[in-house]
Amino acid sequence: MLSMTTGKLFARNNIIPLWPDDPPGGGGPSGPLHVSANGSWSNIVSPTIQRFQPENPNGEAVLIAAGGGYRWIGMGGEAWPVAHWLNARGYTAYVLSYRLPHEKWRAGNMAPLQDAQRAIRLVRSMERRVHALGFSAGGHLLGMAAARPDFVTYAPQDDLDMVVPRVDTVGLIYPVITLEPPYTHTNTHLMMVGRDIAPGEEAKWSVQNYVTKQFPPTFLAQAEDDHTSNPYNTLLMRDTCRRAGVPVELVQISRGGHGFGLGRAGTPAAIWDEVYASWLSAHG
Repeated sequence: MLSMTTGKLFARNNIIPLWPDDPPGGGGPSGPLHVSANGSWSNIVSPTIQRFQPENPNGEAVLIAAGGGYRWIGMGGEAWPVAHWLNARGYTAYVLSYRLPHEKWRAGNMAPLQDAQRAIRLVRSMERRVHALGFSAGGHLLGMAAARPDFVTYAPQDDLDMVVPRVDTVGLIYPVITLEPPYTHTNTHLMMVGRDIAPGEEAKWSVQNYVTKQFPPTFLAQAEDDHTSNPYNTLLMRDTCRRAGVPVELVQISRGGHGFGLGRAGTPAAIWDEVYASWLSAHG
């Protein structure tokens, strides 16, 4: 059952289905959306984007993908607060509700990437400029989507799928970048490649292996005491971008752990958002 807060959000903002009919491959869970006490979603029956519109739009949009190790999506702790924060700065925010690969979707681990590509196409059809902002597993998802805009993950559903799903910038906050050893302990690794791993699967789902000079300007932020996504992930992504000639900025936070979202006021983790706002403005 949806919480009162969730209900108000649904009433106040636009919910846009990603697909005209069933998602590619079909399948999926049944029953109502599961919403945890902290506002995390699972049992995603119908993937969508939720539009948050500012009072004074600046003509630019940010597509947000929250984390949760591809087991749930952290709407309450990450996506919604960030959407409202972006609205206050004039950005239209689109929050992605993507399929979780182990919820009986026949597309399996390709399902969330299909949703991310479709979401970028949808937002691109409505907005002048499209930025991507992903957290944790959502950072892995949008990093993969940004790196592989020409990767065909599903048969075209309509004319919208003729659009190449490119983003103008990408922000990755405490992201999972690599699934290759020794960084194999995350839920992202478990959900996307599993324990019985075919050769090459870990490399196939590691973002750094697809970064070229066409990768969009990149913003990274992570705490040095992150024990979920090893801080090596953002160092690896920074160095990979530099080698490819991609503009990149990394904010290294002394303390904050993992999953801090906007960060609690007065803590080291609360610094990244204003740096990102300035960076985004410079790349607008």
